[in-house]
Amino acid sequence: MVSAYDELPRTPANFVALSPLRYLERAAYIYPHQDAIIHGSRHISWRETYQRCCQFAHQLQQLGIGKNDTVSVLLPNTPAMIEAHFAVPMAGAVLNTINTRLDAKTIAFMLEHAETKVLLVDPEFAAVAQEALASVKQDIFVIDVDDAEYQDSSPAPIGKIEYETWLADGNPHFEWHLPQDEWDAISLNYTSGTTGNPKGVVYHHRGAYINAASNIIACGMTPRATYLWTLPLFHCNGWCFAWTMAANGGTNICLRKVDPELIYKLIAEHKVDYFCGAPIVLSMLINTPEEKKVKIDHRVEVMVAGAAPPAAIIEGMRNIGINVTHVYGLTETYGPSALCASQAGWSDLSIQEQAQLHSRQGVPYPLQDGMKVIDPETMLPVPHDGKTMGEIMFRGNIVMKGYLKNPEATAEAFAGGWFHTGDLAVCQPDGYAKITDRSKDVIISGGENISSLEVEEVLYQHPAVLTAAVVAKPDPRWQEVPCAFIELKAGKEATPEEIIEFCKQHLARFKVPKDVIITEIPKTSTGKLQKFILRDWAKERATGEFS
Repeated sequence: MVSAYDELPRTPANFVALSPLRYLERAAYIYPHQDAIIHGSRHISWRETYQRCCQFAHQLQQLGIGKNDTVSVLLPNTPAMIEAHFAVPMAGAVLNTINTRLDAKTIAFMLEHAETKVLLVDPEFAAVAQEALASVKQDIFVIDVDDAEYQDSSPAPIGKIEYETWLADGNPHFEWHLPQDEWDAISLNYTSGTTGNPKGVVYHHRGAYINAASNIIACGMTPRATYLWTLPLFHCNGWCFAWTMAANGGTNICLRKVDPELIYKLIAEHKVDYFCGAPIVLSMLINTPEEKKVKIDHRVEVMVAGAAPPAAIIEGMRNIGINVTHVYGLTETYGPSALCASQAGWSDLSIQEQAQLHSRQGVPYPLQDGMKVIDPETMLPVPHDGKTMGEIMFRGNIVMKGYLKNPEATAEAFAGGWFHTGDLAVCQPDGYAKITDRSKDVIISGGENISSLEVEEVLYQHPAVLTAAVVAKPDPRWQEVPCAFIELKAGKEATPEEIIEFCKQHLARFKVPKDVIITEIPKTSTGKLQKFILRDWAKERATGEFS
């Protein structure tokens, strides 16, 4: 029998697809004259931002861009990058923000795999973009995005037109439409890759809408807040904060690159309320010479992810007037999908005790449906004993649609109805999760994920290398850096410096091992490399106890 409750209709009056595009429209309506974006001396209001995004979307449509077409961008944190987060989906297309630190070969793979139709390029990355485009088979419409804040000598344009010139011909009253289905793709972000090429992670409008709101709740963000872009917008769409700031009706302060002195200046000048980043950003702020620091006399909050912030960083940030919240997530979960929610009484503890508590991955994000430490064999939650190992898994709206063109990896990631992170953890008595190891041996260096397997593959290409193993080595600046242990072939010679130089020719600079040790690598009876021993050696190496 059909219930009377079930007979109530779903109509346009009571059901609308969730999309962060509505956040922009609302901000422009309510706060038309408020600054939406500040970049150097340039101020752009919410009304202007909305109109520019309409022009951008209209121009994409004029190029024949429509639903599920990919628009890629190779941009720093500039106004065009923020505008792309709204304009591309307004045209029905999918935004692909490319890591500006990657090499040309990897960028070329992404452009081809995504079947990119349009590419926006900042002059700083024109050379690497041109090199990548030279090996791409499909035709891509390239747009140069000039920036007055870029001080270096301007390279020759590589595109067919400059962004502002192209934008000027767009219709500021373009009639865009919400997606008919909130499950439609909104963006594409590539992982760092583990056993081969990077995987393309697809986000949907619903997830972007929900995580943008979830950020506000997790931060306790006040209305019309000011947010400083220390976090690269190419990282998981800036953890969804481009959409968050529209929902908040706040102001985006752009930052081309992390410059501690400039960060202090901008925090003081614009009364910045919030920013995000890896521990390396916080470390740089703490270690800025005293004479170049600016006194912070208002509340400032920072979300930090990557390696857990050590006690020295939490204490150092408190000393300069900034409160730290540790969050956790992956590309596949729109960035932060868990946080170490602070409890009453924690602030009364010693800094060391607070650091231990805040170093954990914690509990689900406010609008994430579930996060648990689960035994991957039984798919049952592990006991809250702080000892039993399991894998952190998520489920909910803040989880990707899946991996583009990779149904096998998608099915594996969602096995058992949960997203498998690959991060091994325990669940402590208070219910907070704490990572104990990374099953995929990913090294987190300065907030960037580095696959040890990818580095090992390059090392094995060296003619003198017999066996290679790469592990994380603690580093005071980057938190972790790649450390390579090498066995040489009989009769072959190579110095650590030569091997590092070889890696520089085949890897992005941040992936190159910072330390190479030529030694016999410990193995099990079946020949497997004993990486747990190498990790101990790397830790000893960092303290000078191993040579």
